[in-house]
Amino acid sequence: MAPTTNKKLLNWVAEIEKMCTPEKVVWCDGSTEEYDRLMAEMVASGAAIKLNEKKRPNSFAFNSAPSDVARVENRTYIASVKQEDAGPTNNWIDPVELKKIMTKLYTGCMKGRTMYVIPFSMGPIGSPIAKNAIEITDSPYVVVNMHIMTRVSTEVLRLIEKEDYFIPCLHSVGSPLEPGQEDSRWPCAPIEEKYIAHFPEENLIWSYGSGYGGNALLGKKCLALRIASAMAGREGWMAEHMLILRLINPEGKKFHIAAAFPSACGKTNLAMLKSTVPGWNVETIGDDIAWMKPGKDGRLYAINPEAGFFGVAPGTSADSNPMALASCSKDAIFTNVVVTADKDVWWEDMGVECEGGTDWLNRPWKPGMKDEKGNKIKGAHPNSRFTARAEHCPIICPDWEDPKGVPIDIFVFGGKRANTIPLVHEAFDFEQGVYMGATASSEPTAAALDVDAKLRFDPFAMTPFIGYHAGDYIQHWFDMGEKLGDKAPRCFYVNWFRKTADGKWLWPGFGENSRVLKWMCDRVEGKVEARETPIGLMPIDGDLTLKDLDISAEDWAELMKVDTDLFKATLEDAKEYLAKLGDKLPAKLTQQLNALEARLAKH
Repeated sequence: MAPTTNKKLLNWVAEIEKMCTPEKVVWCDGSTEEYDRLMAEMVASGAAIKLNEKKRPNSFAFNSAPSDVARVENRTYIASVKQEDAGPTNNWIDPVELKKIMTKLYTGCMKGRTMYVIPFSMGPIGSPIAKNAIEITDSPYVVVNMHIMTRVSTEVLRLIEKEDYFIPCLHSVGSPLEPGQEDSRWPCAPIEEKYIAHFPEENLIWSYGSGYGGNALLGKKCLALRIASAMAGREGWMAEHMLILRLINPEGKKFHIAAAFPSACGKTNLAMLKSTVPGWNVETIGDDIAWMKPGKDGRLYAINPEAGFFGVAPGTSADSNPMALASCSKDAIFTNVVVTADKDVWWEDMGVECEGGTDWLNRPWKPGMKDEKGNKIKGAHPNSRFTARAEHCPIICPDWEDPKGVPIDIFVFGGKRANTIPLVHEAFDFEQGVYMGATASSEPTAAALDVDAKLRFDPFAMTPFIGYHAGDYIQHWFDMGEKLGDKAPRCFYVNWFRKTADGKWLWPGFGENSRVLKWMCDRVEGKVEARETPIGLMPIDGDLTLKDLDISAEDWAELMKVDTDLFKATLEDAKEYLAKLGDKLPAKLTQQLNALEARLAKH
């Protein structure tokens, strides 16, 4: 019997059951018993590997199919009613047409499988900033990951009954089973049948064919960013691809910082920073997503809508991020990593030795193995992941689950630039801060598809996740600034990645980034002045402490240099990029661009 009386929910579940024809329907309750039972079933079927209980208590490893290892942006759609509302950064299909295609795929797709109904909250249950949702899935792997990444609970059903509202999320691996047919270790559909579809006007998500990460854990990017950003735009709040941290000074004053960086620019590392500034301490609130609403006092309050970390494993080590490593020391799920001979996990750049085991494809593997072309075979997939409970992070903030959220003092934007952009500068005002966020850029990496591009622009680190027109989204930032007025967070831009002409890093990064955050907090408190430059406000020498750092005066000058010629070139690239927004380019963005150009021309 269904554990709810809500007609809207019961009707939707019945409609999906009729379309997908599962063998049975199970309503999830988020209990430890449910998690343990599903894990035991997957270990018995061979889908999951139970790890060494002494080394990695209550933890499990999975191997995905080679065709199902990451987000599939080219199969991800914003199916708004009008194409123009999806904008230039999204793939669009007419929603009526897309529903026809997907309904055909969904028909009978759960044959021979169990249909799980997962009630979950994004954010602390009952928080005024949180949202209640239901994910229907035929993947037990998705259920156990949702247990960690969201708050799965029957309490959510009580709130749905009270409010008569929920966000519906439908997922299937797209692999029906005939009677007697043996299941694969990782069921999924071929790439051309994968669809991750968002219907923003209905706050509806349909995902088919993939069982991996954000394609299947629909609370992640699908709901928390694509659908939530469209909702936030309509309702007057913000859903952003941002970490949230608390920095506490020696006097006990708390500052809250939300920061947006494109991929591979150190977001998780900053969220779990170990401060090197004496007396200053960092606490983690979230490493990936921030939902923010104005509070009664007019300030912007943020929650982390997630309950866990879905982190990239390769490169995570005791040196790069000891807090992330500690977070997955128990009760964790690992996908596409090496399982060692003694049933622990390993990945490249973990900082520990590995004698061998099975690789991400579950094949025998040893370090140094080469393929027929002589290339070294990696043991873990580059996008292999750990799913870990946020509560296990050693520096998790005691208030990370406060339903009212934390008041944001500072927004930080950044990118990976070897030159041009100095270590840190502050916006003159919030509107210039929006310009900084809207023109955040990184140099392309070898892994990027646009390797020939001069720069890869990624407004607010949101390019793949904006659920509506990017121009309207940037305008919403300006609107929020007007609404918040003098209570708006101060805005800063950082670049940890500047190099000398011969390729040497100018800034040590990692824990030393706390020195830059301290300067920001000192600015907010009015403890230090700043010098004016064409691009914004910058530290006066001596105010950003370099004590015990091996940075020469020449290197410091280079790190903080504003090369107007290089900036002018970046400005031309920004103009070219922003032109893609057409007539939806906010007038205030053009004003900021012109003002920057005029300031640069004077120097």
